[in-house]
Amino acid sequence: MTLKDIALLRMQAQQLNGSSLKKAADLVKWFGAIQGQEYAQSKWGIGLRLPHLDDQAIEKEINEGRIIRTHLLRPTWHLVAAADLRWLLMLTAPRVNAINAYMYRKMELDAKVFKQCHQIIEKALKGNKHLTRDELNKALAAHGILCDGVRLTCVMMHAELAALICSGRKQGNQITYALLEERVAPVKERTRDEALLELTKRYFRSRGPATLKDYATWSGLSLSDCKKGIELTGSLFDKELFEKDSYYFETQSLRPLSKRLALLPIYDELIMGYKNRDAILPFGTGDKKNFTFDNTILVDGQISGTWRRSFKTKSIELEHRLLKALNNEQKKAFNRNIQHFSTFYKLPVSLVNT
Repeated sequence: MTLKDIALLRMQAQQLNGSSLKKAADLVKWFGAIQGQEYAQSKWGIGLRLPHLDDQAIEKEINEGRIIRTHLLRPTWHLVAAADLRWLLMLTAPRVNAINAYMYRKMELDAKVFKQCHQIIEKALKGNKHLTRDELNKALAAHGILCDGVRLTCVMMHAELAALICSGRKQGNQITYALLEERVAPVKERTRDEALLELTKRYFRSRGPATLKDYATWSGLSLSDCKKGIELTGSLFDKELFEKDSYYFETQSLRPLSKRLALLPIYDELIMGYKNRDAILPFGTGDKKNFTFDNTILVDGQISGTWRRSFKTKSIELEHRLLKALNNEQKKAFNRNIQHFSTFYKLPVSLVNT
C-alpha cells in the first residue's frame, strides 16, 4: 500500500468517487457524524458527494429533523442522523464534558447552576417551541442567570451533551434549539459496547484506510476505547502495515476516478477524519508548509490549491489559488465543479484568480 493508494481508497470510502446513497441523512449516517461548525460549508460537503441534491434539499432534511446539528465527539458542532443522536451522546458526551471541565469552572458553572439552566431552558422550549440562542439567553437572564459569550456557549453545549436540547427549525437565517425529546423520535437503547462497536464500524467503513490514532483523534475517545472498538469488530476489516502503522479498511477494489477534482469545504471529513494527513498533502510530498485549514482544491486525491466564495446579491464570486497548473483534463473537471457549485446554490459563479 502506498500513500496514493491510501488517498484514493479514502476518497472512495468517503463517497467522493461516486455514491449510491440518495438522501443527505443517509450520507450523514454513513459517516457516523460530519463536522459542522461551518454550517453552510458542511451542507456543500454533502452536496459534493450527492450531486443530485442542492442546498435547499439538504436544508429541508435538516429542518425536518432528519439531520441534527449539535455538539458531540470532540467539543465542536457535528451533523448527525437523528436516529444516531442518543447513542452517540451516551458514548461521547462524558469525554467532551471532561475536556470542557476547566472552562466550566472558569465560567463559574457547577452542577447546581447547570441544573437551574436546564430547568429554565426546558420550560422555555416545552410544547415544541423552537427558540434562538438569544431568546433562551433572555429566559436565563429573567431568572437571574447572566450568560454572555463563552459562558452562554458552555451552558448551551452542556444542555446538548445532557441530551436535553438539539437543533430546531431555522427561523429565517437564524438557528434555533428544540427539546431533544420533542424533536427526535425514541429509538432502542444500546449498551456502551454496542455503541462503541457501531461507531468503530462507521468510522473505518467511511474513512478507511485509517489508523487507531486517526480514529482516536476524530472520535475524541481514549486510545484504549478505540483499541477496544477495533477488537470488537473482529475480522470485519482488513489490516495492512504501512510505515509502522496498522491501517484498517473495508475490502474494496479501486474504481477509476469519477471525480478527478473536488472543491472541498473547510473542515471536510477528508481533512478532519484523520490525525495523519500525509496522503493528501500537496502531491504526496508530506509538505505541511502548504497546508492550511481552508477550503481546498483536491486533484486526484491530493490537495492542490485553495478556494473561497463570496456571496453577492445575485451571484457568487469564487477566488482560487492553485499550487500547480492544471492540465487540460483537470481544467475540464474544475469547470464541471464550478457548474455544480452554481447549480447547488442556484446562482451564477464568477471566477477570480489570486
